[in-house]
Amino acid sequence: MPADTDVPPLVEMRGITIAFPGVLALDHVDFFLRPGEVHSLMGENGAGKSTLIKALTGVYAIDSGTIEIAGEERSFETTADAQEAGISTVYQEVNLCSNLSVGENVMLGHEPRGLGGIDWKAVHVAAAQHLGSLGLDLDTRSTLSAHSIAIQQLVAIARAMVLDAKVLILDEPTSSLDRGEVEQLFSVIRDLRDKGVAILFVSHFLDQVYEISDRITVLRNGQLVGEFEAAQLPRSALVGHMLGKELQAETKAQAGGPRSQKTQSEPLLELKGVAVRGSLHPTDLTVCRGEAVGLAGLLGAGRSEVCRAVFGVDKKTSGTLTFQNSEQHFRQPSEAIAEGLALCPEDRKTSGIVGPLSIRENIALAVQARRGWWRPMSRAEQQALADKFIAELQIATPDAEKPIEQLSGGNQQKVVLARWLATNPQLLVLDEPTRGVDIGAHAEILKLIKKLCSEGMSLLVTSSELDELVAFSDRVAVMRDRRKVTEIEGENITEGNIMQAIAEA
Repeated sequence: MPADTDVPPLVEMRGITIAFPGVLALDHVDFFLRPGEVHSLMGENGAGKSTLIKALTGVYAIDSGTIEIAGEERSFETTADAQEAGISTVYQEVNLCSNLSVGENVMLGHEPRGLGGIDWKAVHVAAAQHLGSLGLDLDTRSTLSAHSIAIQQLVAIARAMVLDAKVLILDEPTSSLDRGEVEQLFSVIRDLRDKGVAILFVSHFLDQVYEISDRITVLRNGQLVGEFEAAQLPRSALVGHMLGKELQAETKAQAGGPRSQKTQSEPLLELKGVAVRGSLHPTDLTVCRGEAVGLAGLLGAGRSEVCRAVFGVDKKTSGTLTFQNSEQHFRQPSEAIAEGLALCPEDRKTSGIVGPLSIRENIALAVQARRGWWRPMSRAEQQALADKFIAELQIATPDAEKPIEQLSGGNQQKVVLARWLATNPQLLVLDEPTRGVDIGAHAEILKLIKKLCSEGMSLLVTSSELDELVAFSDRVAVMRDRRKVTEIEGENITEGNIMQAIAEA
């Protein structure tokens, strides 16, 4: 229910429904945004946040429902319609012209004109005034690309104010900022709020959400969970709303008895102070031989970033990574593969499969990369490998020559798993291995993970499904705001304890 307030909404979205083929992205969602407030929109992947924002900004047409701006019902067919209604958006990746000057970007499309065309002196005077209203003293003639991402975002906000924005949408504005830059941005946000601008704030960082927000709306699976006053919503309750679980509902994974705690064996992987500039704060983590370590946390907490750093996708900027008692400096994934690591990435479509290639070719990729392209696998070797894993993982296909893009999501994920299992890895890193698969495939993949654990393979697994982590993890490392905050072991691994660790300030 909406929080009690005497201020009438500037934005009223009622019963918003948007469907795509096979997906109900928004299901009769209500959302209210009032002038002079910072309102955070929260939810995990697939919750509907981006779809709701795109409905408000004219990117998506709504299938049903109404949108009112300042009491007037509006129908946005384009983003220009939304901008005309006073709605501006500043994205995580700044949508400005980095080759132009700061002043040109601020006034782009609204340049003062004289008899001879654009009055460039007036452009820079006006830009300086708009920047000054945000407390910024910048050389308006300097090139935008010469400034930090934080300053570029503030320039984008200044441009929104040129458009006389009544509603400012900030979509993940702090993801690439350090603490000082966040404070500078928040100072501007508070000033705009005090001037009566309605601000919709989207972030995965709980600390920042509570620092800046007046109210919070939570979406889950395309539906409205509720609207809350930030000061009255405990973090544990927010996490519970986002994940769809009550904090008190602790589930112990007891399959025929209490969880047994493994005797700590020799470390296989050790991270000490590993950080990646802009995406991961210094983090310590150990995976022992034959151990399954789960990575828990909300979206954006740093789980995938750990996986990418381990596999050499993202280059670490500090700290040490030791694998099999040898310090490693992976500059690219091929070096990690050569040492016995494997990664099933979170984004299967763009980072996991090669769509037009056959199942056979996709399965053979990692083995071929490990052997080196100067030692090509024969067609017979590829076929034998594909037939083996199609049978073992029960991949639903008439033969190994079917293009992988024609398979269901669950079967695509099985092919990606097969690719890496074929390399007999020392450490298998699984980033959201069951995301986007149907119920049947979900159960089969989880069964496979448990089987690999029982056979003594070392695994590092991220999952948004806490019951999955509880089911197979020997230890769970909890991530929050791009760093590890705690670890949970043995019988203490419950959904409730993981949720509590995620939510704690």
